[in-house]
Amino acid sequence: MSATRSVAAIARADFLERTRRYSFFLALLFAMFLGYATATGKVFIQFDEYRGLCTSGWIGTLVALTITCFVSLVGFYVVKNCVERDRATRVGQILAATPLSRTGYAFGKFLSNFAVLSTMVGVLAIAAVAMQFIVGEDSRLDLWAMLSPFLLIALPTVALTAAVALFFEMVPLLRGGLGNVAWFFVWNFTLAAPIWSKRGWLDPMGLIAVMNTLGAEAKKYAPGYRGGMSFTIDTGQHITVLREWRFAGIPWTWEYAGLRLMWMGVACAIALAAALVFDRFDTARVADGKKEKPRKARAAARDAEVGEARAAAAGATVHLTPLVLPARVHAFGRLLAAELRLAVFGLRWWWYAVAVGLLIAQIAAPLEVSRGPLVASAWMWCVFVWSGMGARESRWGTRALLFSCANILPRQLLACWMAGVAVSVLVGTGAAMRLLIAADTAGLLAWIAGALVLPSTALLLGVLSGTSKPFEGALTLAWYVGAINRTPGLDFTGAANGAHRTTYAIAGLVIAAGCVAGACVVRKRQLGSA
Repeated sequence: MSATRSVAAIARADFLERTRRYSFFLALLFAMFLGYATATGKVFIQFDEYRGLCTSGWIGTLVALTITCFVSLVGFYVVKNCVERDRATRVGQILAATPLSRTGYAFGKFLSNFAVLSTMVGVLAIAAVAMQFIVGEDSRLDLWAMLSPFLLIALPTVALTAAVALFFEMVPLLRGGLGNVAWFFVWNFTLAAPIWSKRGWLDPMGLIAVMNTLGAEAKKYAPGYRGGMSFTIDTGQHITVLREWRFAGIPWTWEYAGLRLMWMGVACAIALAAALVFDRFDTARVADGKKEKPRKARAAARDAEVGEARAAAAGATVHLTPLVLPARVHAFGRLLAAELRLAVFGLRWWWYAVAVGLLIAQIAAPLEVSRGPLVASAWMWCVFVWSGMGARESRWGTRALLFSCANILPRQLLACWMAGVAVSVLVGTGAAMRLLIAADTAGLLAWIAGALVLPSTALLLGVLSGTSKPFEGALTLAWYVGAINRTPGLDFTGAANGAHRTTYAIAGLVIAAGCVAGACVVRKRQLGSA
């Protein structure tokens, strides 16, 4: 089989396998929701308090920006599992035994990622055409003005997302939760860099082309235009439609088109870099210094096993230890302690040092800082502790063993949730003490809601998805948008909720209870189908 056919076969097989998965269906539903939100005016571009008529060019540009800003963020988490799935199912070891090259494998997976995200782009392109007739502000359909932003803005952006997701999977340090969190900041930087620098060649999202074109037209049609442009979700602000502003689409020059195609080349280069660092599923590629002691221990254990087997074969007497059933009164306590150990398993000493430092800072800092950014950062520091809740058994292949235990639903799931709550309480105790001393009842209630809603959400998402990615992405977004940028309702610490702290806290408690109940319902269904 030629190299080209091998790449195509890898891409086709992986894409077909993904289209049969529940996550692909959810991704398409997300794309349809974005299309609906755009069509109903929930997502829009505005210049000061004005916007143009919904022509083909305006709608195509608007939906393409929706893809670059939302699909590029969520799409990373949708496709960042192709290599990990081959590792988990042992298919990678089979592929490693074939003549398939690293480059061929990497490009096949890149094309599969690109195909999955391009499907979402295609769904939104169809929705954009339908949107013009639904909105009905302009009856003239211009397919090039409508679809060119999808070809030259959206597709290069999702190609970059597909390549970066593959690269993160190939790099051991970025393969797990750290990469899931780091992507949010990479994505945020790619949005901000072209706006700060005003340089088109630093614009992977295509924002400069849109800002330059629409900004120039806004100066002609928007009265008193002050130079402001925002791409946002509906906030209830009144927007004036300028019916004389009939945007004909982005005038694609060779320079603009070349810059967009350049990013397709960058995506291919990232896929090639991923191939260069790919370990080809070789589990023996480890550092000698770090693995020397475990290797010696395993060798000693193997020698001991061989010695015992030879002794048994020689007729040696084997003494079996009788099984003694422990008292059941402390069974749940031991289970809770085991879940706590699992939650913090693998964390290094410096993780605990940072957690203790944040705890001390909560006690020493001013109250507003302690209850806000400090406790938010302390809880964000626990993202990898919580993200495994409900998903560890799927990740490590212990579902069959776990699900065969008696009373697993009321015992293990409750112990897992309580272990997560214990972690949130421990790392955020400093802020709770300060609120208690200040007699801030509403603030303390908000703190309790935050301490409960985070592990509860982690448990539900882990049980639903079987992976840690959804919660890692969701908490990173909520921490940055809600806690750090002080967005009311999204700030899980309650510091930004002002006079509505009690209302939001009660809502958080209800959400936490709903998440725990939902996790129990989903786990019960999983136990019934196991």
